[in-house]
Parts: sequence; structure tokens; C-alpha cells
Amino acid sequence: MASENNVLAETLQSDFEGILTGWLQAQAREGAKRTDLVSTRETEKQSRDLLTALARASRDAVLDDGFDFANPVWDQVRETLEEITESRTQRGVSPTEIGVFVTSMKRPIFERLRSKIGPELQGIEDMWNVSRVIDQLSLYAIESLVTKREAVIERQQSEMTEVSAPVVRIWDRIVTVPLIGTLDSFRAQTVMENLLSAIVQWEAEVAIIDITGVSTVDTLVAQHLLKTAAAVRLMGAQCVICGISPKIAQTIVNLGVELPNVTTRIDLQSGLEYAFKRIGVSVDGH
Repeated sequence: MASENNVLAETLQSDFEGILTGWLQAQAREGAKRTDLVSTRETEKQSRDLLTALARASRDAVLDDGFDFANPVWDQVRETLEEITESRTQRGVSPTEIGVFVTSMKRPIFERLRSKIGPELQGIEDMWNVSRVIDQLSLYAIESLVTKREAVIERQQSEMTEVSAPVVRIWDRIVTVPLIGTLDSFRAQTVMENLLSAIVQWEAEVAIIDITGVSTVDTLVAQHLLKTAAAVRLMGAQCVICGISPKIAQTIVNLGVELPNVTTRIDLQSGLEYAFKRIGVSVDGH
């Protein structure tokens, strides 16, 4: 049963099919009907599903100054919007086009409101309340899109971080982390976590951190390297930092960062030679 003075519910109930047809036409006029990305049949289904959910919710909703789109009565509308947004985003529909898809619903509804509004002032209030509902639908659709994209970006960043700090088992009891590019504090923390896990997994006695490909190191990163070396020692292994360039060496000195009890070597070859001696393996070079 429609709540008192709920002109939206009354309008949708009285001419649902007419409003749906008008909305589909409005989508085509306003550029929201992307037949190259979403089929006409699917567009009609999505539009019908959303309009149906809106009609059901509006029967129990209160459209006044206390209107709250987070109210459970709108759950089905929000879920339908999320499904439509996700489907259209995967097909390449832009955020603007998704917003227009929703707001183009206004015209066919407002056209029918003209014949239903009461006194002039009340009619204006009804139009305003309905407009707020549709605007909220559009905003929620875009918010849903942004949330999903942020989740994808966060997952991709996490995956890239894992790839950017790989731990390689190069010999029995020897692991190494070859680093290339910028080494910021977040990545340095990831290096430590991955390295400690690898020491446990492979029972490593020597852990080599090769920073030959790292261009710059700041104070925080230097401190992270020290903490990593200390953590490796606590795990019963020896940490070797190799590939420190002259530029990075000068930076570390200028920053006043000391590297006590940290084994360093000029390059990876020297680091490996040290590691082999450490575990008692003799490797003849030719």
C-alpha cells in the first residue's frame, strides 16, 4: 500500500508501462542507450528491473525532508543498481553514461506528475521529492561504480607489489630478493614480510637483498632495510645487502644512517660468494 501522499508510488502504479517506454526513449535521446555495448533486450530488462524495484520500494517509502536512501526499504533498489552498474562497467559504459541512464527516468515520470499534482505549492513539493529520489539513484549508481573500481585498483596494486618484491630460492638455504625501481616505505615493508616468510618456508640461512636496480633510498627506506636485516637475524639467518650504488652510499652517509652489523657487498656476485662460504659450499669459477 502506498504511503500517504506518495505521488511517486501512485504515478508508477498508474502507468508503469508508459513510463518504462518513455524512459527507454529518453535514454536513446540523451545518449545513455549504448547498443554497441549493451543489447536493446538487456537495456529493456535492466530498465524494467530497476523501475519495478523503485515502484515496490516507493509504496512503503516516505518521501519528505526525512527521506533516507539508506533505509532498508530501498535495499532491492540498491542491489538492482549495483548489478546494473557492474554489468555496464564491465562492458565499457562510462560513469557519465550510467548517471544519464538513471536521470533520464525523470522526464517520463514528471510528464505524468503534471496531471496528478494537487494545489500548485504541493505540486512543486511533490516534484522536488521525486527528483530527490531519482538523483539519489544516480548518485548511488556512480558511488557503486567508484567503489568497485577502487577495489579493482587496490587488488591490482597488491598484486603488483607482490610481483615487485619476489623472493627467489637460488640455492639450498640461500634466498634473494632482486629489487628494481623506486623503493618506497610500503614496498620495503613488503620486502621484509615476503623475505621472512621465505626464510621459514625454505629454511634459509642466508638472505640476499640486491638493490642494484634501485635508484634512490630515503631515510625511512634505509631504516626499513636495517629492520629487515635485524628481523632476518632474529630468524637465525644472515642478511646480505648487495648492489649499493655510489649515489645510494653517499645518500645513506649524508642522512646519518648507520648500518651496524649489516653485511654488505658491492654486487650480487660478491653476495653469492659470501653466501656460499657462509653455508660451507665451494663453487669453482671458470
